[in-house]
Amino acid sequence: MQFKDLAKETYWALSANKTRSFLTMLGIIIGIASVIAMVSVGQGTQGSIESSIESAGSNLIIVYPGAQRGVGMQVSGGRGNAQTLTMDDADAIETQVDSVAGVAPVVTRRYQVVAVGTNTNTQVIGTVPEYSDVRSTQIETGNFITEQSLESASRIAVLGATTKEDLFGTDVDPIGEKIRINQIEFKIVGVMEAKGGSGMSSTDDAIYIPLTTAQRYLSGDTYVSTIYISSVDQNSMQSVQDQTTSLLLERHNITDAASADFSVSNQNDIVETASTITDTFTVLLACIAGISLVVGGIGIMNMMLTTVTERTREIGLRKAIGAKRKDIVFQFLFESIALTFFGGIAGVALGWIASLLIATFAGISTEITVSSVALSVGVSTIIGVAFGYYPAYRAARLNPIEALRYE
Repeated sequence: MQFKDLAKETYWALSANKTRSFLTMLGIIIGIASVIAMVSVGQGTQGSIESSIESAGSNLIIVYPGAQRGVGMQVSGGRGNAQTLTMDDADAIETQVDSVAGVAPVVTRRYQVVAVGTNTNTQVIGTVPEYSDVRSTQIETGNFITEQSLESASRIAVLGATTKEDLFGTDVDPIGEKIRINQIEFKIVGVMEAKGGSGMSSTDDAIYIPLTTAQRYLSGDTYVSTIYISSVDQNSMQSVQDQTTSLLLERHNITDAASADFSVSNQNDIVETASTITDTFTVLLACIAGISLVVGGIGIMNMMLTTVTERTREIGLRKAIGAKRKDIVFQFLFESIALTFFGGIAGVALGWIASLLIATFAGISTEITVSSVALSVGVSTIIGVAFGYYPAYRAARLNPIEALRYE
C-alpha cells in the first residue's frame, strides 16, 4: 500500500467520526501540554535561581561562621548564634591568600527601621567599601560607604531599592533624610540600583551601613556574620577556597578540618546544588504530567479496538481481495500514529500558551526548550505506536471469511 493511499484512508477513517477522534486526541493534547508547561516551569525556575545566585557577585567565595553544614545549606547569609569569624580573619584572607580580587566582611541582622510616618522590617548590612565590587552592586544616587565613614564609624546609611520604596515611595529622593535603626539615628547618603531577587537574601531589601558602625552601635561585638571573597577569575575559585580554608584552620588552631568552626563554599557549589534540586523538581513535574500521556494512550487503544470491531466486515473484504496482514497492520497503526502526532502538535501549542499564561499571571519564570518539545512529541508518537500496535495486530489476525459474516 502506497503512503498516499494510506494517508487518504486514514483521513477518511478518522473524519468518519470527528467527535470521537477529537475526544481521543484530547487526552494526548492535554498530556503533551501538561508536560511542556510543567517542564517549562521547572527549567524556568532553575534558570531564575542560577541567575540570582550568579548575580550575587563575580567569582564569589563565601565563608560562614559555625560548624560546616554541607554545600548550599546557608545561602541566606543571615547571622546565626555562632561567632567565630572576625575582621582580622578577613584582613588575613585579603593579604595572605593568592588570586583574591576583593574581600568584604559583613555583619547582618534584621531590624525594624523607622522613617517619618512609616517603618519596615529589613536586613541591615554592616560592611566595607569593597562590598559593592565583591557583590556586583551599583549605586544609583548618592554615595556608598567610604573608607572615611568606615574609620570614623559614621552613622550613615545606603538604602536598597526595595527598602527605599517601602520607606519613602517612588517619587521622593531620600538623600539627606533621617531614619532610625534600633532607636539610633542614621543619615541616608545613597540608594542602590535594583538587582532583583526575593527573600532574606535580596540585596534590594536591605540597608547598608559601615561595618564599624554596625559593630559599635548594633551588634556590640567584633565578630562578623559572613566574609565574601571575590577571586580574580573563575578558574582560581577553587584555589582561593582551599587556601582560605587552610588559613582559617591555622588561625583558629584547628587541626582536623571536620571540626572546623566555619564553612567555605563557592558560587559554583551553590549553583550545582540548586541545579540538582531543581532538576529533581523538573523530573517530578514531568512524571506527574506524563501520567496524562499514558491515560491518553489508553484512550487511543480503546478507540482503536472499538474501530476494529466496527470495521470487521471492511477488514474481511480487504483481506478477501488480497490485502496482506502487514497492510492491515500499517493501516490501523498509521491511524493511531496520526492521532498522537496531530494531538502532539496541538498539545505543543497549548503547552506554549499555558507557559505564557503561567509566567504572566502567576509570576513564575518559565522556559520552553526545543528538547522538551521534541521529547514530548517523540513520547506521544511512541505511545501511538505502543498503544496502537495491539489493535492493529488484532485486526490483521481476523479470519476474512468470519469477518465477512460479521453483523
